[in-house]
Parts: sequence; C-alpha cells; structure tokens
Amino acid sequence: MEMVVTLRGLLKSLVLVLACAVSGAAEADGSDVTCGSLVKLLNTKHNVRLHSHDVKYGSGSGQQSVTGVDSADDANSYWQIRGKAGRPCQRGAAIKCGQAIRITHMKTGRNLHTHHFSSPLSNNQEVSAFGENGEGDDLDTWTVQCDGVHWERDEAVRFKHPGTNVYLSVTGEQYGHPIRGQREVHAMSTANQHNWWRAMEGVFIQPSQEPQRHDEL
Repeated sequence: MEMVVTLRGLLKSLVLVLACAVSGAAEADGSDVTCGSLVKLLNTKHNVRLHSHDVKYGSGSGQQSVTGVDSADDANSYWQIRGKAGRPCQRGAAIKCGQAIRITHMKTGRNLHTHHFSSPLSNNQEVSAFGENGEGDDLDTWTVQCDGVHWERDEAVRFKHPGTNVYLSVTGEQYGHPIRGQREVHAMSTANQHNWWRAMEGVFIQPSQEPQRHDEL
C-alpha cells in the first residue's frame, strides 16, 4: 500500500514538473512583440513596410513624411515600440492587445503621428513623424488592436489613433519625385483591409535577456 501511495506521489510530482516545463517553454518562445523592440511593420494588403526619412511634406503640416516602401532591407524602416508619454512600458514586457503605445522612428527619433491635415495624395488624414528625441505630444499615441491577450509577431494587427479615432492605413497611391514609387501612408476612419499590419524583421527584446535578433538586423 505504501509503495502505491509513493508511486502516486511520484507521478503527481512528475506531472507538475512537466507542466512547469511546458509553461516555461511557452513563456520563453518569444512569440510576442515586446516593449523596446525594434521592428519593421508590413502592411499586409499592399506588401509595403512603414518607412520614414528626413523629407518633409510639401503641403499639409510640413512635418516629416511617412511612407510605405517595397524594400525589405531599408534601414529607414525600423521603428521602436515604446510606452505612451508619461507611462513607460517595462522593457521586454509583451505588448497587450488594447495597449497604448508610441512608435518611434529609429533613424530620426520622431514618433508616428497623425492630426487633422489632409494627406497629399488620397485626401485621407495625414500621417507624419513628429517630435524630437522620441518626445512629441499626445497625438503620438496609438492603440494596438488584436484578438488575443498580447500582440503576437505572426498576427496582423491594427493601430488605432485614439486622439482622432482613425486607423493607420495604406491604399496604394504612389509618390513622384523626390520619393518616387513610395506609397502614401495615411489614416482612415474605417477599419478595413487597408489597415492590417504585421511585425517583420527586427530585434525583439526579451525580459532580462539579450535582444533576440530576427533576420538581417
């Protein structure tokens, strides 16, 4: 009888150990986009990556332009995922669905931004890069819209702008000189096929670990 009880106890312990191992593996699999990560964001409908550069709009706000590019290896397409102003997120923490974030352009330190100016090609709402050294204003805040608990890397998500109630979008209009062939990025009031985005290449920060590299960066 004692042997049976002992065996049962050992089996229970083994089950607990295996459960913990599986749970730990799921926690460490790196499937989420995390605070501090440096990523490229792909518009899944038009297959272009969110991009910026030190080129100002010739109309509207005159702020730094934001576009979409076909190339996967342009360094001007890297953006850092950060907490909203005054509420920083913990480095390496998974970004939650519904969380308010800032998306900061790596090369210029300006934040993804929108406001009540018309975009130059489609007459939707202009999207720009704004601020200095990662600090701008309340219109730099976006919320991540996704279905689960966290923003997963292989999941298409939407970015909604709470300040003006619009979605980050691309509908395919192309610029001429000096940024010939690049697509207009703008904001639209409706949630539709043009405003799905997915995290692609980048450096994904893990809690208390070295950055996890993905593809060429």
